[in-house]
Amino acid sequence: MSRHPVLPAGTSDVLIVGGGAAGLSLAYRLTEAGTTTVTVVEPPDGPMRPPERTWCYWGQGTGDFDEVITASWSRLRVRGADGSEVTVDPAPLRYRMLRSAPFERWVHSRLARSPGVHLLRATADTVHEASDGAEVRCTAPDGRTLTLRARQVFDSRPLHTLPPARTHLLQHFRGWFVRTDDNRFDPEVADLMDFRLPQPRHGLAFGYVLPLAPDQALVEYTEFSRAPLSTAGYEAALDHYGREILKLGAFTVDAAEQGAIPMTDARFPRRVGSAVFRIGAAGGATRPATGYTFAAVQRQSRAIAAALRDGRTAAVPAPHGRRALAMDAVLLRALDTGRIDGPDFFTTLFRRTPPERLLRFLDGATSPLEEWGIGLRTPVGPMLRTAVELPFLPRRARPAPRSEESHR
Repeated sequence: MSRHPVLPAGTSDVLIVGGGAAGLSLAYRLTEAGTTTVTVVEPPDGPMRPPERTWCYWGQGTGDFDEVITASWSRLRVRGADGSEVTVDPAPLRYRMLRSAPFERWVHSRLARSPGVHLLRATADTVHEASDGAEVRCTAPDGRTLTLRARQVFDSRPLHTLPPARTHLLQHFRGWFVRTDDNRFDPEVADLMDFRLPQPRHGLAFGYVLPLAPDQALVEYTEFSRAPLSTAGYEAALDHYGREILKLGAFTVDAAEQGAIPMTDARFPRRVGSAVFRIGAAGGATRPATGYTFAAVQRQSRAIAAALRDGRTAAVPAPHGRRALAMDAVLLRALDTGRIDGPDFFTTLFRRTPPERLLRFLDGATSPLEEWGIGLRTPVGPMLRTAVELPFLPRRARPAPRSEESHR
């Protein structure tokens, strides 16, 4: 403990608000660095605590969270609206799936072994600047008001209102964890997009299938559109997909999950005060055109922990590069206006692009030359028209969806 400077009672070097993927990932990275005192404020059990969620990402070799990986896949498949299939092997990458409950237990066990970390179950009400740092006011489960102070606060709570944007789409979904009477799934192949579903009048719809065993899988109905469906609407779509398209036969539903992820070209502020930062989806970690968040959260967390370890001023790095965000803005607008056919666009992209390069592109890790080549595989005319009009479109704020906890 001698390596930590003396701080006033109730004060930490770092205070993290929220114990989801972003908050716990940052706490874990900070304990690895071992140079700061950390307080993590998590919602208590009850209605304020989110249900279990699923996060996916791709990686190669061994990773930090291998002990709690639920499943991984060596091959990825996209099915076109006409039933055609594109199956790719993105080696050396594998597609990986984490469930939030085992991830939280794994991180909590490591935090418990670090003397500089304090985990507090409370509801964070306000975050604001204070002398020599920031202050967080919380409500404890017994109703007491708590005031916590820290030199720096990293806030991962979902936003109530999204920043102004030119395009406001949602990736909204409901998934069933199904168990079939017969073996219906190939545990080595994940279906990222299955466009054999009936398409909505606006946007696009696809199935998403992550096999967990020959007779078990997460089967999901997803739309990219402006508004979510009712739960009954998702249930009807899932039932049709499972019975009529996947032809699963007899099956039971063990669990379900549902959510909505903003797909927007909004600019998310990452610093909202001299000592207050936003992380995770609230800090723009969600890739606008895909909904993937977990990998960007890890990049942000490593960078913050490295800065604090080295004695530098903490800053939340941009989770996605400017080129990636510019290309996403064009794609979202083209989808929203109907200038491109969504199912054909994504199917063609997977068919014509080397799989490892495409996944690096989706992760923002490609060169300008590689991105130019990928761009030539898209409908050039509609995309150029969209790119030309974007700078002249107004940005408008919208309420955030009720569930922003990304499963990607």
